[in-house]
Amino acid sequence: MGKTICVTNQKGGVGKTTTVINLGSSLAASQKKTLIIDLDPQANATSGIGIDKNESHYTVYDVLLGNTKIENTIIKVFNDELSDFLYICPSNVDLTGAEVELISLDNREWKLNNAIKSIKNNFDYILIDCPPSLNILTVNSLAASESVVIPVQCEYYALEGLSQLNRTISLIQQRLNSDINIEGYLLTLFDKRNRLSHVIVNEVRNYFSDLVFETVIPRNVRLAECPSHGKPILLYDATSKGALSYISLANEIINRNSRRYAS
Repeated sequence: MGKTICVTNQKGGVGKTTTVINLGSSLAASQKKTLIIDLDPQANATSGIGIDKNESHYTVYDVLLGNTKIENTIIKVFNDELSDFLYICPSNVDLTGAEVELISLDNREWKLNNAIKSIKNNFDYILIDCPPSLNILTVNSLAASESVVIPVQCEYYALEGLSQLNRTISLIQQRLNSDINIEGYLLTLFDKRNRLSHVIVNEVRNYFSDLVFETVIPRNVRLAECPSHGKPILLYDATSKGALSYISLANEIINRNSRRYAS
């Protein structure tokens, strides 16, 4: 059965979507069959992986509202380069209305969890890109996941809001999903020339200890460019520091989970 990991932080601009796209493609390059679920109404993971979010096809919105099964939304991407290992359940602007529409439904927190049960055996990893808020979409993501990756940008307000997010995860553990845990805190937007970046790295590592990934994602021009080309960094510039860092992160996650399953 595949492992479902949501990537979340209610603070915007920390690298959630960049991480979902590039971690997903790096896992796929390691021949781990990977599904990306774009649960953000901005649909940046959808467009960033080369799918036109304005095309008329079923999306995660239709899945949450019960209009179709998730199997009918899944699209294989980059057929040649990543073979049969990378897929996406896309999003579009319709998802903006889902929060209001879900309010009146029974078991609204479980819509995504129930939807993915039928496909979990088909994938090694399912990565969920969350919106930058702690709303019903994020709650659905947390209820459906085994673990959480939390991007933390190496900037002044890095720790702002993390206590609120951790409280939310704790509440999810108590009330909805006792099995969820923190996969790791991922340091992003690291600038080695900036003294503050080094200070933030030390603070986060001292505070969260072994929960912090060894891999640090650098502030990288090539990483910033690749979404406009609809490609992950591996297919845009495989030798860039950004690409190498996400390959390292994928290996770290694969190794962590291999050890857990072995034990």
